[in-house]
Parts: sequence; structure tokens; C-alpha cells
Amino acid sequence: MIQVTALLERGEVEIQGRMPWSSNGTFLVTVGGGGEEAAAIYKPRRLERPLWDFPGGLDRREVAAYLLSRALGWELVPETVLRDDAPLGPGSLQRFVDADFSQHYFTLLEQPRHRPALMRMAVFDLLANNADRKGGHCLVDGDDHLWGIDHGLCFHPAPKLRTVIWDFAGEEIPGDCLDDVAAADLEELGKVLTAPEHAALVARARALVRRRAFPEPRSEFPYPWPLV
Repeated sequence: MIQVTALLERGEVEIQGRMPWSSNGTFLVTVGGGGEEAAAIYKPRRLERPLWDFPGGLDRREVAAYLLSRALGWELVPETVLRDDAPLGPGSLQRFVDADFSQHYFTLLEQPRHRPALMRMAVFDLLANNADRKGGHCLVDGDDHLWGIDHGLCFHPAPKLRTVIWDFAGEEIPGDCLDDVAAADLEELGKVLTAPEHAALVARARALVRRRAFPEPRSEFPYPWPLV
């Protein structure tokens, strides 16, 4: 069986339709090759909506989020690659998660078995400096595995954290999470992040290991909009 990343990197991409309620151009596609086929989410770079507080390159930051998840040893972000030869030009391809879309952060938080995974997601967002963790960006698949999606607004060098996950504020970060952060090799992310973005990520990782606790909200606008 072809690995998902290899299929995303080399398979033929066919657009099935545009995803609803997306502020940027986002498409459901199928990627096929070698007798295999997978559904994926395609975000072409040229259909990004310009933002005053974020530079272009949402697609490369989607890939950086996957690389960060992999460096931590956490299966938190679906496989994501950059493709230069996609139908609408260069952009990111991410494996589509067949999720229960009635579930989101606020419903998952009510289920104690998801608490460890949600705490990992909170740690991930601190590292990635996620400026847009909405409740609907937390998905659970048919195997009851938690996934995070939509990471284009991450990795800014300046503090930008906006998230719905503040329920752990003030609590100690689990030791195994801190161990994973301390051991993570973040060098590969320098291939897709700018030098200031990468340096800020490394600094956040070091500070998180020293602090050892989830922070309290500090900015004037700590929540994204809409919340879900």
C-alpha cells in the first residue's frame, strides 16, 4: 500500500469541489496513483486572502504544522505536503479527515477520555503560536483519534495566540508532553518557515520547557472569531 505522504506528493490531483465557509480558496480533491486514491484538502497559494497581520504563505505554514506534529511524535496534524503542480498552482495538500463533524472542542472537552489529547493540542498551539484555534478545528475520526486542522495562521514571530483552549490555564503541563517538546528536533521546520519564524519557534519551545505550565490569557483578544 502506498504511503499517504507519497501519494500526496506524487499522485494525480483532481478537484471535486470548493469547501463551504472557507475564507480562503479551499478545495476537496482526490489524489490518485499506483491503484490507490485518497481524499485531501487543497489550499492554493494564489487564492489566499491577504491579511494585514500575517504575510502570505498559509500553505507552507500548514506544512510546518504537520512537521511540528511529527517532530513531537504526536499524530495530531494529518499528513500535509506542498505541491507545485496542483491544478490551481502551488499550494498545500492535506489528507482529509473523515470526522464526526457534529463534534468540536467544546463537545470533546466534556468527554474525559479526550482530555490528554486536548492538552497536547494546547501545548502544540503554544509552540506554533496558533492565531486561529477555533472549536471546529478539533476533529475526532472513526477511531476516536483527535486531529487538529487549519494551521495557516501559525508561526508568526510576534505573539499571536488566539485559541478556544484556555480551560487548562494555570495547570501544569504533563511531564510526557514536556519531554517530547524538549526532545523535538525542529531543524526540518527551517525548510518551510522563514528565519524569524523558525527562531521564534525554537525560543517558544525553550520557554515552554522552563515555564512548565499552561499560561493565562494575556492579550486583549485571546479568542478567535467565530469560536466554532
